Amino acid sequence: MSSDKPAIESQSLGKCFELYAQPIDRLKQLLWRGRKQFSKSFVALDNISFSVRRGEVLGLVGRNGAGKSTLLQLICGTLQPTSGTLAVNGRIAALLELGAGFNPEFTGRENIFLNGSVLGLTHQEIEARFEQIVDFSGIGDFIDQPVKTYSSGMYVRLAFSVATSIDPDILVVDEALSVGDGAFARKSFEKIMALKARGATILFCSHSMYHIEAICDTALWLERGQLMAAGSPAEVVSRYQQFLNEVDAPPPPAATPLIQTADSIPTVSPGNARLLRIEANGHEQNGAAASNAPLQLRAGESGLDIHIRFVADPALPTPSLAFGIDREDGVSLTSGSSLIDRYILPHRSDGCYEVDLSFPKLPLMKGRYQLSVFLACEHGLHVYDHAPNCIAFEVVHTSPAQGFVFLTHTWNNGPQHTIP
Repeated sequence: MSSDKPAIESQSLGKCFELYAQPIDRLKQLLWRGRKQFSKSFVALDNISFSVRRGEVLGLVGRNGAGKSTLLQLICGTLQPTSGTLAVNGRIAALLELGAGFNPEFTGRENIFLNGSVLGLTHQEIEARFEQIVDFSGIGDFIDQPVKTYSSGMYVRLAFSVATSIDPDILVVDEALSVGDGAFARKSFEKIMALKARGATILFCSHSMYHIEAICDTALWLERGQLMAAGSPAEVVSRYQQFLNEVDAPPPPAATPLIQTADSIPTVSPGNARLLRIEANGHEQNGAAASNAPLQLRAGESGLDIHIRFVADPALPTPSLAFGIDREDGVSLTSGSSLIDRYILPHRSDGCYEVDLSFPKLPLMKGRYQLSVFLACEHGLHVYDHAPNCIAFEVVHTSPAQGFVFLTHTWNNGPQHTIP
């Protein structure tokens, strides 16, 4: 394969499905040989053109039903295009429907060889990778039991381990950046990041705009089968979020407080971390996350202090924290993280942490707002836990100024000019 060939190249790609009201209509369509139409055409993708270079990470965004999964299935070869051309250069591993190729009557061992063969590995290659696959999945003694006896978590872990064991040139991920729970969720994400570092081309669709901007080199936005935007992740995400704010604004969210009693003993499963309590103190009123009444703050005068308690497996690197502030109607205003601010929490051997987040002289204009907190890995990518809209607060001011925020500014007397 020539190194200058794109990993994936699409030209005017289209996919159309024929929808039948009832199964008998398929037979009628065949017998009438096109002289009468018994189906309705549904265009899932229309005139999609893009190119992905080798080693590039492409993010795919769009609402449910936009055509993202159809595009990924075309790239994987599980669907054939109706029009246009699609060239894929390299071996593909797909994380679309994990375990879709498993036979429930077969043992885990037998399914590893079956699924590995489907992915293009020889019997010898599968044998060489077998122990690595089993170790990574954590299945252990259950490997010789029928997979129909597996829990859903075991099933997913084994499928992920097989799919990522083939050292693919192209990895296709559909909403599966981390699978399973606890320690395996972190391992799965690190595996994908290792493939990226090795130079594999990665395509994934995600509803997490943070992941799209943090990981991807380029991005595509699909809407009802149409390519709406392509380019840098920041540009595409900005346009997509503006679109969502205009046509798909959510109803005002309700605050979801964390409640943790003082007598509770913090515990956490291996490889995981969780939030324990979030409290907020404002200039005008003190309160906690469990309070029903929003804090009352004065614009440009009141400070907002957030106290966060969380627990993490001591074996993990110290987690990072992030926050987001939304308007009452769900429109995102701002966000930040300890990682971006280069604030590294000292590691605690007992895994118990307390952190203060402060906003001095809050510059927001009048309105009602919600604050969310996220607990993530040290890279800020895998989210262990989050508390959406856990703090509600209201900002008031007497100025007639309108908008969202007060920007620091000055007025100066400029040079004097004589009017001719």
